Amino acid sequence: MNNNTKTSSLVTLISVFFFWGFVAASNSVLIPLFKKHFDLLQWQSQLVDFAFYISYTVGSLIYFFISYSIGDPLNKIGYKKGLVIGLCISAVGALGFVPAAAAKSYPMLLSSLFIVGLGFALQQIVANPYVIALGNPATGSHRVSLAGGVNSFGTAIGPLLLSFAIYGNVVQKGDVPISAVQMPYLVLFGMFLLFAFILGISKLPAVTNPEKMERDFGAFRHPQILWGMLAIFVYVGVEVTIQSNMPALMEKPEILGLDHTKTVHFISLFWGCLMIGRWTGAITVFNPSKMMRRLLTVIVPLVAFAVIIGVNYIKMSAEGNPQQVSDLFGFSPMILVIIVAFLLANEKPARTMMLFGTMAAIMMLIGLVTSGKIALYAFVSGGLFCSVMWPCIFSLSIAGLGKYTSQGSSLLIMMIAGAAAIPPLQGLICDTDKISPGIFGISWTHFSYIVPLLGFSYLAFYGWKVKSVLKAQGIDYDAQTEVQGH
Repeated sequence: MNNNTKTSSLVTLISVFFFWGFVAASNSVLIPLFKKHFDLLQWQSQLVDFAFYISYTVGSLIYFFISYSIGDPLNKIGYKKGLVIGLCISAVGALGFVPAAAAKSYPMLLSSLFIVGLGFALQQIVANPYVIALGNPATGSHRVSLAGGVNSFGTAIGPLLLSFAIYGNVVQKGDVPISAVQMPYLVLFGMFLLFAFILGISKLPAVTNPEKMERDFGAFRHPQILWGMLAIFVYVGVEVTIQSNMPALMEKPEILGLDHTKTVHFISLFWGCLMIGRWTGAITVFNPSKMMRRLLTVIVPLVAFAVIIGVNYIKMSAEGNPQQVSDLFGFSPMILVIIVAFLLANEKPARTMMLFGTMAAIMMLIGLVTSGKIALYAFVSGGLFCSVMWPCIFSLSIAGLGKYTSQGSSLLIMMIAGAAAIPPLQGLICDTDKISPGIFGISWTHFSYIVPLLGFSYLAFYGWKVKSVLKAQGIDYDAQTEVQGH
């Protein structure tokens, strides 16, 4: 495969990542909407995330047991067909929003989200190892970061576009019916089918694993996949729970004391933080010189932050509140912090996990002991540190798996269940506000952010642990070389 083919294939493939981000981020708009319309408790509203993300686990379990019983299905039908099938499944789920909203049924709406996520599960199993396979495996995490940057662009604009086009009207007027969600998901239905057609006629290369996988649970013989499964569970759960419970947090007097209708830009900022980190993490894909790489590590985060400011300014200007964008300026010091963090991490996956996990835990602690915008900015910064954890964990976990790579990939995607389990857990802590005035002088909703603090602490430990596990197998992944001997 020549370089031009690899580049065009990579561009086509990573377009799928946009859909994942767009839909996942839009859940943060659905949560307060459904909570108000169906009169839900905070943990019940978090079932939006549960329904969406548990589907990844169900889909991955189905794939895992099929691969165990009859062999890897993707090696039989091809990765491209796997992507097309996944997009069609998601299209069915998006279409399901029409009758679900017409019936005003919360369970039916959750079921539709589940089906959308089920299609995403198959797409994830295919796309991540596919992206890593389109080049040197040692730089696979950087290509996944590039794809993640596209994903994060979807997450940054998803809440804004849906809030402005449809949900903005819903959250400003309490009498707007739940049927207002039908149009955006009809549009998504059409987009899924259109892109499935485009992928179907594209010339993506046939990337499969030439080694025949035994019908056993061989991936479990590699300890890096076990540590990685727990890391993915915690990472995805932490990333989702920070922003899913943030609208409830910002309503608390010690933070902002504002209704969720006036704080969508902070949700956009959180998802934009992931875009900042992933754009920066993708720099290496373009093979710049060492000096240029360092220069871009400084420039790219600043440019990405400017994009976030610009998108929010356009949206706020259209609503007649352009001055509200000033809320985001106070976050600028955190951009300098993440620039320093990237320079110190020096593109080494295990070191990145240790450093970013530690810094994120410190920021969560700062958020817990402060109030107002300082606390909010500290919690939002979790998006910066989460930004490149997925490619680091994924590439470290499947390193050395050989013929069990697809099986290992399905196990990792299965652990996206963390996003289904952890947000409702934090939501339960938030609901304690209804029966108790708070703890340590702050609300229970504020205190609930001890959950991401504990999560980031584990992720910092994981970075240290997985490096020693791989070295024991003769793999020095941070050096991006195979260590001789065992």
